[in-house]
Amino acid sequence: MSLETLWLTLLGLLLAGYFVLGGYDYGVQMLHPWLGSRGGAGEDRAGRNGALDAIAPFFLGNEVWLVAFTGVLFGAFPHLEGTLLSGLYPLIVAILVGLVLGNAAIQLRGRSGGARARRVWDALIVFGGAVPALCWGLVIGLLLHGVPRRADGSFHIGFGAVFSPFVLACGVTTALLFAAHGAGFVALRSGPQLAARASRVGARLLRGVAAVGALALLLTLFGAGASMTNRVTSAVVAALFTAALAGAWWSFAHKHRVRAFAATCCATALPVLLVGAGHYPYLLISSAGTGLDIGHAVTDGATLKILSGFGVLVVPVILAYQSWSWWAFRGRTGRRHPSYF
Repeated sequence: MSLETLWLTLLGLLLAGYFVLGGYDYGVQMLHPWLGSRGGAGEDRAGRNGALDAIAPFFLGNEVWLVAFTGVLFGAFPHLEGTLLSGLYPLIVAILVGLVLGNAAIQLRGRSGGARARRVWDALIVFGGAVPALCWGLVIGLLLHGVPRRADGSFHIGFGAVFSPFVLACGVTTALLFAAHGAGFVALRSGPQLAARASRVGARLLRGVAAVGALALLLTLFGAGASMTNRVTSAVVAALFTAALAGAWWSFAHKHRVRAFAATCCATALPVLLVGAGHYPYLLISSAGTGLDIGHAVTDGATLKILSGFGVLVVPVILAYQSWSWWAFRGRTGRRHPSYF
C-alpha cells in the first residue's frame, strides 16, 4: 500500500469514526423530546434527561474525530480541501452552526428556570442534531452523485445539485439512520423502561431508513442517482449496508441491544466506505464523468512523511482516549453515574 493510499484510508477511518460516534450524539438530540416518559411533567423531564445522560460523558469528546479528520484533510489533501470545501461552504457552515447551538442547548437546558425556556432549549437541541445529520447526508449524496465541474477544472455545487431528488433522499436516509443509531445507544446505556422505548423507536426509524434508501437505489438504477467508478465494489458495500440495517432491525425487535447498536455502528460507517471504495482512485467525481484523483489531490511525498511522524503519535492517543472514556463511563445511566443535566 502506497503512502498516499494509507493516508486516504486514515482519512476515511476518521470520518467513519466520527459518523459512528458523532452520529449517535445527533440521533439522541433528535429523539430527545420523544424519549420522555409518558407520565406527569416531572416524570417526562426525568426521562428526557435520561436520554441526554446516555451521551453526556461522550458528546464533546466525540468531536475530536471531526477535528482529526479536518486536520488530515488540510494537511495531506490540500487540493481536495480547497476544491471541496469551497463548493460545500453553505453545508459546512450549517453543520458548524448546528454543532454550536446543539452543544450549548444541551448544557444550558438544565439551568433554565421555566417550562417555556426548556421548550426553547429542547427545540435547539433537536435542531442541533437534525441539521448536521441532514447536511452530512447531503454531502454524501453529492459525493456519490457527482458535482458539476467548470471549464477551469473547479467544482461548483449549486442549489439545484443540493436539492436534487437523489441527494435529498441521501440526506433524509442519513438523518433517519443517525436517529436510529441514537436510539440504539440510548437502549444500550439506559434503564429498562427507557431502553425498551428506545428500541421500539429505533425499529420504526429503521423502516423509514429502508424506505427512503430504496428510493435512492431506484433513482440510481434509473440513471438519476449515484455515479460509481467501481460498480462491483459499490454493490458489495450497498449489500453490506442493507444487511446491517436488517440485522439492526431484527436485534431491536428481539431486544438484543448490544447487537442492535453494533449493527447501527456498521450502518453509519458504511456510507463513507461506499464513497471511498466506490470512487477510488477518484476522491471527487464530476457529474460529467471526470474527477479529481488521489494523485492530484494529495500533497507531496516529503510532506506526507513528515505528517506520518505526527500521525503515529496522534492517532493512538485518540484511540486510547476513546477507549478510556468508554471504560470509565461503562454501564447504564442511573446506576454507576449521576444525572449530568
